[in-house]
Amino acid sequence: GLLSVIQRLKGSPEQELRIVLLGLDNAGKTTLLKCLASEEVSTITPTQGFNIKSVHLHGFKLNVWDIGGQRSIRPYWKKYLGSTDLLIYVIDSADQKRFEETGQELAELTEEESLTGVPLLVFANKQDLVTAAPAAEIAEGLNLHTYRDREWQIQACSALSGEGVQDGMNWISSQIMNRKK
Repeated sequence: GLLSVIQRLKGSPEQELRIVLLGLDNAGKTTLLKCLASEEVSTITPTQGFNIKSVHLHGFKLNVWDIGGQRSIRPYWKKYLGSTDLLIYVIDSADQKRFEETGQELAELTEEESLTGVPLLVFANKQDLVTAAPAAEIAEGLNLHTYRDREWQIQACSALSGEGVQDGMNWISSQIMNRKK
């Protein structure tokens, strides 16, 4: 609209970054995205395709792409990875039966050429559930310590309550600031 025309004319002070938000179906990606955008999270339906929201963080505009995690959609993830500045991967910490599957998906993603060196934030979601595995245990199971080609962080959170989400955003902010130097 008019605001974007004015910003272009005067030179927009905000730098835009592209963030891709991935994870298996029912991990809480859309809930997390709504939490980041300060939207109501009471009614969430499975993502068919993708959602995009812009979130403002420390003078940056983060364009966050939330892409569905159903098995039938995952082969298309690769098409969304170009020009990605940061990857957020969401795991349902309480669904231990799917840890191996989510680990395989993450390992395949991090081998993608378009994600070489791209920082990785893993949200160990649903920590509010009694059956949730601790973030450290998930990091060990995902072999995150073997990732030498990128900065990574695992953050325990509950997208529903928002607990831990801001800590993850603070890590993203530190990654942005480090890249500016």
